[in-house]
Amino acid sequence: MTDLAKDISSAVAVLRKGGIIVYPTDTVWGIGCDACNSEAVRRVFEIKRRADSKALITLVADGEDVARYTSSDFSTAMKLIGESRRPTTVIYPGAKGLAPELIADDGSVGIRLTSEAVSAAICRGLGRPLVSTSANISGCPAPALFGEISEEILDAADYVVEARRDDVSAALPSRIMKIEPDGSVTVIRP
Repeated sequence: MTDLAKDISSAVAVLRKGGIIVYPTDTVWGIGCDACNSEAVRRVFEIKRRADSKALITLVADGEDVARYTSSDFSTAMKLIGESRRPTTVIYPGAKGLAPELIADDGSVGIRLTSEAVSAAICRGLGRPLVSTSANISGCPAPALFGEISEEILDAADYVVEARRDDVSAALPSRIMKIEPDGSVTVIRP
């Protein structure tokens, strides 16, 4: 049986040192790092063999963090998120305070408010957003279950969270919506 507090503390310690973790999210298993650490973000791109032109999203545990890392009004996003129980990634204009590698050419950033206990606790323990991208090599299927993560990804991580490894519940990718600078909303993935 996993000591959850120790597991989360270990993950946070690795993140604070610029390390990479594999962890469960409110969608699929993820690979991530401190979203404010450029070197760590670049390492995630390398591990995934992903072009840096393809954006990564970040997870936050509290709505106030959206205001801290974007110049957006969180109430618009709350209306979008509230429309569905499905996890929703919102692309906000006016990103700030994050690693530049996470910010799109138009100044936007994708952020998801996680309701999953482990990823939320890691975000709160770190005190900053957490990069969240599926724990797979780019182009390969996203791992809904821990057993679907390749050894290559697991070996590249500095810490692999123990919690939820035996979880067999199905996971879906998040909806993606973009708040345009004029306040209109574009649905990227329903």
